[in-house]
Amino acid sequence: MANLRPRFPLLTLALLISVTPALALQTIEARDGVSVEASIALKEATRIKVDGANITEVFGNIHSSNCGGVAAVNRDAGPSLAAINPAGEIFIECDKDKGEIYVKPVSAGTKPVNLFISTAKSTYTLILKRVDMPADTIVLKDRGLQQAATRLERSGGTSPSHVRSLKQMLTAMASDRVSGEVRVEEVNRPVQLWTESRFTMLRLYESRGLIGEKYLLTNISNEPMVLAEQEFDREQGDVVGVAIESHNLRPGESTNVFVLRQRN
Repeated sequence: MANLRPRFPLLTLALLISVTPALALQTIEARDGVSVEASIALKEATRIKVDGANITEVFGNIHSSNCGGVAAVNRDAGPSLAAINPAGEIFIECDKDKGEIYVKPVSAGTKPVNLFISTAKSTYTLILKRVDMPADTIVLKDRGLQQAATRLERSGGTSPSHVRSLKQMLTAMASDRVSGEVRVEEVNRPVQLWTESRFTMLRLYESRGLIGEKYLLTNISNEPMVLAEQEFDREQGDVVGVAIESHNLRPGESTNVFVLRQRN
């Protein structure tokens, strides 16, 4: 599946911050990997957005798309959507600047349309029912991300200076070039995470206001593994940022995971 997430020479820090939610007729509580139902207009376009994140990928049985900068992948025809898929079920248009999509079913029918909507952090499974109704908007809200954002806001982590400190700590952790103000401890301790993974804390970094943890995660299952930053947020852990080197792991592959916590 094509992946058009921005590529940087270093890691992108996923700050656990949300934006003010938009009003909509359909506000859907969503979570990574869990199917949710919503309705789409039969004869009009339906707008789909993710609260606090841009849509980067759309996967399904797509008839045609103008997305370009957002990866719209046809389940049957592969990554190229240059040609129309006669068997496709849905039209897709993308607003690349806002990170939103507009969908419209090709025809009426009782069979729901299945779409996978991905952001830089999560993938949501949508079961879309075709309904004869006016144009509408669907907003996906991930409560786990919002809870993390609340903890970040309480810690004052949204200030520019704090964000700068987070990025500086991440750069030091990823490059192994730390200043004299950061204490580094070699840990190499296994941590229980998921049965299909091996998770090891490699190093612990401590500065005046932050604690950084560097982990190595290995996929020990026989299936591909898709990772999302919020999966490494702990309820009582004061996590304010997470960075993952590779979000997709084939069996046997490993990736570094960096977790930043507020130091109390």
